[in-house]
Amino acid sequence: MNICYFAGMKKIISASFLFLFLCACNENKVSEQEPEDQKTDLNAATDFIRYALDGNYDKARKMVVPDSVNRQTIDLFEWDYRNKRSPEEKRSYRESSIHILQSRHLNDSVTILTYSNSFRNTPDSLKVVRINGQWLIDMSYRFQPKDTTRK
Repeated sequence: MNICYFAGMKKIISASFLFLFLCACNENKVSEQEPEDQKTDLNAATDFIRYALDGNYDKARKMVVPDSVNRQTIDLFEWDYRNKRSPEEKRSYRESSIHILQSRHLNDSVTILTYSNSFRNTPDSLKVVRINGQWLIDMSYRFQPKDTTRK
């Protein structure tokens, strides 16, 4: 066997590994970006919460029911985050994790999700509704937790 044969094999093997690596990278990108119509109610809710905690209101806004009440509510949340939160609070929100406390499926198109985050650890809730096959957040629904300290 001559040296040219080994050099050619080396190039083929290197090219094969490069091709497999690129395919693997591309496959991960596709699986991370789940199509909107494939999301579940829980996926949509946790994505929305994560966007809000991260201060990414452009993405969060795309996930709310497109009506005037929801637009005004998300605008208020964004204004509060941008103008009333200190840089330390924003960092704490970004670093916090989401805790799902309860998921109540009212029917096949409505779920109420009770959650908290590890920074504030205060229960809150979201109403997730399926409209035209897409799970969206209805911010007009507000959950008031029961005060267990009063009798």
